[in-house]
Amino acid sequence: MGKEKSFEEALKRLEEIVQKLEGGDLSLDESLSLFEEGINLSRFCTKKLAQAEKKVEKLLKLGEEFKLEPLDLEEEE
Repeated sequence: MGKEKSFEEALKRLEEIVQKLEGGDLSLDESLSLFEEGINLSRFCTKKLAQAEKKVEKLLKLGEEFKLEPLDLEEEE
């Protein structure tokens, strides 16, 4: 069994796939294969983000009071 891919690795690969698909120089079979890989990577990234969100929510829990604050990623860029 190999090492599980990190979120960052998956996102980088997904970006590579998008660039290749946008280039339009691939055969139909290559495009479909990359599209399928991209969908799987997208699902993986979505799952990892959901896990991170749950972890943040848990860390923000104060006693019996649950404090959920939205994370505004656009401000950080």
